[in-house]
Parts: sequence; structure tokens; C-alpha cells
Amino acid sequence: MKKIEIAKQFLSDNINLFKCPTCGKGYKKINDFSIVCPNNHSMDISKKGTLYFINHKVNTEYDKKMLVSRRKLINAGLFDGIINKISDLIPSGKQTILDIGSGEGTPIKKLEENRNNEDSAIGFDISKPGVNLSTSELSKNLFYCVADLAQLPFNDKSISVVMDMFSPSSYEEFNRIIKKDGHLIKVIPNSNYLIELRRKLYKDDHKKQDYDNTKVLDLFMEHYPNAVKHNVKYTFALPKSIRQDMILMTPMHWGKNAINLETDEIENLNSITVDVTILDNKF
Repeated sequence: MKKIEIAKQFLSDNINLFKCPTCGKGYKKINDFSIVCPNNHSMDISKKGTLYFINHKVNTEYDKKMLVSRRKLINAGLFDGIINKISDLIPSGKQTILDIGSGEGTPIKKLEENRNNEDSAIGFDISKPGVNLSTSELSKNLFYCVADLAQLPFNDKSISVVMDMFSPSSYEEFNRIIKKDGHLIKVIPNSNYLIELRRKLYKDDHKKQDYDNTKVLDLFMEHYPNAVKHNVKYTFALPKSIRQDMILMTPMHWGKNAINLETDEIENLNSITVDVTILDNKF
């Protein structure tokens, strides 16, 4: 099947999840390859098999090269420990799962593989290049779209699980879309997250070598005081073939005061520490 046909199948099965960005009404039907709301506002499914809920240009530094590197690392297992823990936190049975800031689409795909592809899963990102790359992962239960975190194109109380890995949050929007008994699962870095890379890139800037998640953690707990914290920490052995990709996949390499690493410094990056807190709030 073509991408546009796979997307149409997903939307036909899950049209009740989406709302019109023009009038706010829930979409009700599909005509050919367009979704249509009760006020006859329509949106075309792109040939790549996605929907663009943002029609203005967005400036992003997340280019295709960076996104491809990220996919290589995640497919190699960099985030497997995180994804496995998230999978454990999600109730059994079919869920509607939304991945916030899904990038190139790999984490939600790996999560669904863990869950035997039984859910209706959606990844969205503000980055059009990221979403277009994601569509190579389309399936009857997995869909991607371009959308704005501040104006999510989903109906009230329509999502069972919101997964937010290292992305900004809009707690007002999350509260609107998550169902009763649903989950908000947010992943934030701890102080030793990718510490080996930070020490190399910022060896002359000790402040950049350190990371403090206190503000992000405190804000989440302020909104959700009953949330449960889970610490996940492990060392990931970096295959030689993707060590350069490790540099490219993270925004750290373009940060102020970041240095250009010599080839031998990259080659000596044998392993990397993954150190995160997973916050789980049940509604």
C-alpha cells in the first residue's frame, strides 16, 4: 500500500481522535483523501501519508542529517531501557498513545513493537522534516503528523497515554486531551545523562558539562503532586560505526562553546551513560 493509503486507513479507524484546527469541532468523515469536520472544513492527507496542522513555516535546527543519526542510535538500542520502562508503565490492552515531539518517529515505533502493535499510536512534531522521515514507519496502527504543542489537534479526553521524551510540555493541553485513568509519562535527563559526550564537547566550559533538572522536575510535580518517579540509569556500548552519529544526534554539538571534536576523540567514545527520571502521573 502507498503511504497515503495507509494513512487513510489509520484515520478511518481513528477519526474520533482528531479535531479541526479552524473551528475546534471533531472530524467526522473522510472524503477521498481528505478529512472533513461538521462545518465542512477539510484537510488533505499528504502523499507522504501525514497531516499538516501547521500551515506556516517553522524554523528548526533539527535537519535530516541529525534526525537520521538519531534514528540510527535509537534503532541500535540507545533508549531501549527507557522505552522498556515506559512500556511497563502502560496498562495492558489497546490504548491510544500520543508521542510528544516524536522527531523522526523511532521511539513510538519501538514502544509499539514492545506492545505487539496493539494500540492506536500517534507521533507529532513541529518539525516537518522529522515527520516526513517518520512516515517510513507508517502502519495501520501508527500515524504521524505536524502539529503545535500549544494547540494540539486532538479531541478532549481522547488520549489514554501521553509520552513526552525530552520534549517541552503544555500541561494545560495535556490535561485537556488525556482520558480519565489515563497516564502522562514524561522523561527528563538526570545529571549524568550523556555525561561522556558533554565532557568532550564542553571540556572548557564546566557549567555546560553539568545539568540540573530541578526546575523541570519541580514544575511537573507542582502540576501533578501524586506523580510517581522512576530512575533509569545504564551504560550503552557505542558500536564504532555510529560514534559519529552520537555527536550529530544531539543539539549539544551546536551549543555555544561546543568544540569540534577530533576524529580520535570521537573514536574513543566507547560508551555513553543514559540517566533519566521517568515521571508517571495517572489521571
